[in-house]
Amino acid sequence: MKLYYIPASCSLSPHIVLNELGLAATLIKVDHKTHRTELGDDYFDVNTFGYVPAIELDDGTLLREGPAILQFLGDLKPELGLVPAHGTLDRYRLQEWLSFLTSEIHKGYIPLLYATLAGKYVDTARPKLEQRFAWINEQLATRPYLMGDAFTVADAYLFALTGWGQAAWLTSYYKADIHFDNLHHLHAWYDRVRVRPAVLKALREEGLA
Repeated sequence: MKLYYIPASCSLSPHIVLNELGLAATLIKVDHKTHRTELGDDYFDVNTFGYVPAIELDDGTLLREGPAILQFLGDLKPELGLVPAHGTLDRYRLQEWLSFLTSEIHKGYIPLLYATLAGKYVDTARPKLEQRFAWINEQLATRPYLMGDAFTVADAYLFALTGWGQAAWLTSYYKADIHFDNLHHLHAWYDRVRVRPAVLKALREEGLA
């Protein structure tokens, strides 16, 4: 199995999940400017859209959408509970979270990441994104993880996205800073996730520790 990734991007989430599951995968770094892999290959030959993550299975099958990749990986070892069982309400709750994180948080960052092109729209996008994070903060007031007592792939996804609002290189270059100061439950959740061995290992492997 191969994971194509860009350090600190959303591909950090399947990287974390691979480590949580104890699955071996070849990590292939992609340059976000040149779209070439560290092996010198044109990443567009792997993924026509040019974005990460992408997982290439041993038979050559390619998966390239983060939420689908996360669920696929979790299902490889269902006994670990990173994804609820098929057909259960909790499974649909997980999909609800993944859809929310994709559409409301992940995409919510886009105007901030392309602030020059977005212009004044940034002034609308930032408070909306902060409101979404405030709502997540409320959900975490009564539970240690997004789905309850257990860490799931949704937490791995949110961890990567939350990091974007705090990373110095993002906030200075892309104007992606988000105000988390009063989101105490989110802070506690982030600190709790960050010390997980699988997360620490992923951060080290991507040069982010």
